[in-house]
Amino acid sequence: MRAELLTVGDEILIGDIVNGNAAWMGRELTRAGVRVDRSAVVGDTMEAITAAVSAAVAGSDVVIITGGLGPTADDLTRDALAALAGVRLVRDEALAGLIRDRVERSGLRLRPMSLRMAEVPEGATMLPNPAGTAPGLRMELSGKTVYALPGVPAEMKAIMKASVLPELDGGVPPAVLTLRTAGVWETVLATRLAPLEALEEVSLAFLPSPSEVAVRVTASAPEVLDKAVLMAKELLGTVMYGTGEQTLASVVHELMAARGREVAVAESLTGGLLGAELTDVAGSSETFAGGVTAYETRLKHELLGVSAELLEARGAVDPEVAVQMAEGVRERLGAFYGLAVTGVAGPGAQDGKPVGTVHIGVSSPKGSRFFTPVLPLPPDLTQARANIRRMTVVQALDLLRHEILGVAMVRDWEEDQEGREGLT
Repeated sequence: MRAELLTVGDEILIGDIVNGNAAWMGRELTRAGVRVDRSAVVGDTMEAITAAVSAAVAGSDVVIITGGLGPTADDLTRDALAALAGVRLVRDEALAGLIRDRVERSGLRLRPMSLRMAEVPEGATMLPNPAGTAPGLRMELSGKTVYALPGVPAEMKAIMKASVLPELDGGVPPAVLTLRTAGVWETVLATRLAPLEALEEVSLAFLPSPSEVAVRVTASAPEVLDKAVLMAKELLGTVMYGTGEQTLASVVHELMAARGREVAVAESLTGGLLGAELTDVAGSSETFAGGVTAYETRLKHELLGVSAELLEARGAVDPEVAVQMAEGVRERLGAFYGLAVTGVAGPGAQDGKPVGTVHIGVSSPKGSRFFTPVLPLPPDLTQARANIRRMTVVQALDLLRHEILGVAMVRDWEEDQEGREGLT
């Protein structure tokens, strides 16, 4: 079964709202074995909606529309469906009564436009809305099933779960699992995983984000997926940190909790983002001791004990400074691990160091080391600040993960992928 998703709304077209509805429906339909061929967004006009629905019906088995079912003049999905079916809109008096009761219970005055939600194309079936007022609709157009759902996410999801998904027979759904990787570029992963992608019953999709790439593995059956995941682990080694919904911070937390360890962090350019990521994990009080945000250079000496001579000679962005920050925060907060970041997020250079220069230090009773990642930067460095800070958080967590596991940060699959790691 092939489906097309159609989202109605000017607010999505102009970027005021991100189309999270389509993303959620795509995931749920795929899990149900329904193939989503296309997802489109159209504005709040009769011409745009009718043209898009006609095209979707011609190319898919089922069409799911979200948006345009509210009470205002720009909510035209019902009108468009009625026009395409060649029928009129009729008022459902039972639904009109429910709308009147709901308005009265809220203590508000009923406005005539509210009853537009009780108008449905003649012959359409209403789908109950457990989370709101406007019902969903199901009707046939040119022999294809069309569903129309409210654009409010909670209402859309409620109707999808209660009425739409149970009606769709997508056959046996594929077996899918997402692999989580850090610190390696998409092209490097694709090259490394080429033997896996060559298998007939397996397909891969690469979903990059700053310093991370999720690899979605789709297989014809669960047993094929199991073999594919084992093969991926062999090909990727410690670059692969988890699967499914695991995050890098949650994996680091689990590793430390299993060993009864804590980490303390010292941050400069990330300004607290690293600590926030670690404390976002449930149960993080077991593994996160605390953090120091030493943004100004003098605070690296005053709060963390970084050598004043070192700061004077090399500046704050230096691998040895990162190491001393990690050692200082570990000692002062009494944690097993110390993790520190310093660098230049931009928009301009600092102490002669270019934007994108980042040094990460990690310390434990076994010793200290640093890692200097090579971060991919856009041509316009004035737009790079947020990504540099996010990539630094990911690279720092990955260095800590490798430290806990007792392995080096090996990045030698391609020369341009290597960072620089050293012991002090």
